[in-house]
Amino acid sequence: MQVVKISEVKTNPNNPRTIKDDKFAKLVKSIKEFPEMLNLRPIVVNDDMIVLGGNMRLKACKEAGLKEVPIIKASNLTEQQQKEFIIKDNVGFGNWDWDSLANEWDAEEITEWGLDIPNFDTDEEFTNEYNISSEESGTTLSLCAVKFKNYTIYVTKEEEEAFEKAIINYVDDNGIITGLMSKLLGLC
Repeated sequence: MQVVKISEVKTNPNNPRTIKDDKFAKLVKSIKEFPEMLNLRPIVVNDDMIVLGGNMRLKACKEAGLKEVPIIKASNLTEQQQKEFIIKDNVGFGNWDWDSLANEWDAEEITEWGLDIPNFDTDEEFTNEYNISSEESGTTLSLCAVKFKNYTIYVTKEEEEAFEKAIINYVDDNGIITGLMSKLLGLC
């Protein structure tokens, strides 16, 4: 690791990641309040000083007014390995344990640190019943539409019980928040 002038580091023009205004503001705030974290997670660059990992951090460091940033040079990587690094560095392999976060962490604090806690809006209507007729077969199919965030899951009345069991099993296996479970189980 070495510390270099921020002007020496170049953003990657082929960076496939973006950051929204509110998240960017949180990142800038995080860097201002806890700049030591940059030493623990420096920006990764190639031999041409182009960022392979940390484009958003570099942008936030500039916004925060830093004059220098810690970097690690990833020398001896092929062009293909550099591309692979860019993607793998940004892939989230794990999942949050929402039960642990809800019970062992301060929600306000972790939100302030940049973690977006899902908003399970209890006023939102989660289920609707639909009757879909097929002119070809002359049959009518009764479906339940279970809405969650941007997803709509359609199940037949017959599938409803199996769907409910699948949700219960998923909740048991993954520790989903109880309030969400009761919303999802309020099917048609």
